[in-house]
Amino acid sequence: MFTVPPMLILMDRITMADASALYRLLAWLSPGYPVGAYTYSHGLEYAVEIGLIDNAGSAGNWIADVVECGTGFSDTAFLAHAHAATEKADIARLSDVAELAAAFNATRELALESHAQGRAFLDITANAWSTPALGMLQSAWDGPYTYPVAVGCAAAGHGIGSAETAVGYLHAFAANLVSAAVRLIPLGQTDGQRITADCEPAVNATVGRALQTELGDVASASLMTDICSMKHETQYTRLFRS
Repeated sequence: MFTVPPMLILMDRITMADASALYRLLAWLSPGYPVGAYTYSHGLEYAVEIGLIDNAGSAGNWIADVVECGTGFSDTAFLAHAHAATEKADIARLSDVAELAAAFNATRELALESHAQGRAFLDITANAWSTPALGMLQSAWDGPYTYPVAVGCAAAGHGIGSAETAVGYLHAFAANLVSAAVRLIPLGQTDGQRITADCEPAVNATVGRALQTELGDVASASLMTDICSMKHETQYTRLFRS
C-alpha cells in the first residue's frame, strides 16, 4: 500500500516560503547559533547569589517579568521597528531605531550582552545567510549593533514576517534565561521546561503589545534586573558575563 511521505503532507499545508522562513528562524535562534547567548544571564546570576531566586517558582516569575516589563519587551519592539524600516528601505528610520536600541541598555553588562550578540549575529548571518538588508543596516548606522535590530533586519531581508520573528526571538530570549536558571539554582530539566511552558502567555502577549508600540513609547520597568546587572559587575565569583 502506498503511503504519502509526511513531508509531502506538510508541504500540502504550508507553502515552501513558509517552510523556508521557519527553517531560517529555527537556525538563527537556536542555542547552536554561535552568538554566545549561553554566556549571559541578564543579571539573573546575582539574583540567585543573594537569594531573590531560589526555586522554579521564583525563577519563572522573574523571567516572566523580564519578558513583559524589561528587555524582553523593549528588544521585541526594536526588532519590529527595525524589520519595518528595512522592509520600506527607510534608511533614516532604520538609523533612528539602531541608535536608540544601542543606547537603551541600562548597564554596561547589558550593553555588552546585546552589542556582542548583535555583532556576532550580523557577521555570521552575512556570511552564511547573505542578504542586502544587513548591508543596509551597516549603511544606516556604524554601530554598535544590538541583537534585536540585527535579527529584525535579517528577517525582513529574507521575507520573514515580523510577528513570526518576534515570537521566535522572544522565545529564544526567555529560553536562555531558563537555561541560566537551571544551571545556577540549580533546577532539573523538567522544571526548566515547566517554566518555559508557563512563559508562553507572557511571550505571546508581549509580542502583541510590542508590535503596536511606537518607537518613542518603548520603555522598560524591570528595575531589579538593572540593579542586579550592576551588582553582577563586581560579584566575587561568576559563571556568566552578565
